[in-house]
Amino acid sequence: MKSLKIEYDWLKKLIPDGLPYPTSTIISGPGGSGKPLVEFAFVASWLKSGGSVIGIPLQYPSIDFVKSSMLKLFDIDLEKYNKKFVNIQFDVDIDTYEQISDNEIKANLLKPDVVNKVIDLADSLIEKYELGTMVFGSALNLLFFSPTYKDAALKNIETILKEDKSKTYIFSVSNSVFAEEIKYLEDASDNLMFTRMEKPMKLFFNIEKMANVKFSDKEVNVPISKEILKEIKDVAEVSRKRILPKLKKI
Repeated sequence: MKSLKIEYDWLKKLIPDGLPYPTSTIISGPGGSGKPLVEFAFVASWLKSGGSVIGIPLQYPSIDFVKSSMLKLFDIDLEKYNKKFVNIQFDVDIDTYEQISDNEIKANLLKPDVVNKVIDLADSLIEKYELGTMVFGSALNLLFFSPTYKDAALKNIETILKEDKSKTYIFSVSNSVFAEEIKYLEDASDNLMFTRMEKPMKLFFNIEKMANVKFSDKEVNVPISKEILKEIKDVAEVSRKRILPKLKKI
């Protein structure tokens, strides 16, 4: 197993040997505790090291928000990685999926077969080198609000975390609701990490388990300004409120 070189000092302190790959990672924590922002640190390091990325940010309204967040947080201009980055946008109003451009796909991610197909499609669209593909997903717990698809979605994510070593997966989930289901995903992952937020908007991060590398379980303060934390949290909250009523009826 190889390791990804980490670009950021606060994260290097905890995993000096880097992120092992191909592995699966869950970042868990209460709603609004900055989980995807930590994810973006791994994504930025992956891109800077030559890897390719597939994004599945369920709670963000568009690829533009992912681009602006990556630029503000980690000085990554995704326009420079067009051939190495594909964004999959969650859209419950379509039956399966639609390819919008070379690096954007819309998909009904409630359906496990659609999830698996669009990940394969996205992987076929990007250039790949030695590091391979990282798939990051955020707010995956949103899928569990659908009475029809909840169990199938949970099982599919659990299977990906446990069994698929063709790619490196890093998913963030809120444990504020569906705590029992989230525990299944935490147990299924190779690497398990947690975030929490303290007033006034201070983000903290720690690691509970890692696969085959030494790590520190000490908690660190992630150096992201409260202004950026609040801006990103507010956008995600608006998007969640928009989509949740739909999910609960499906």
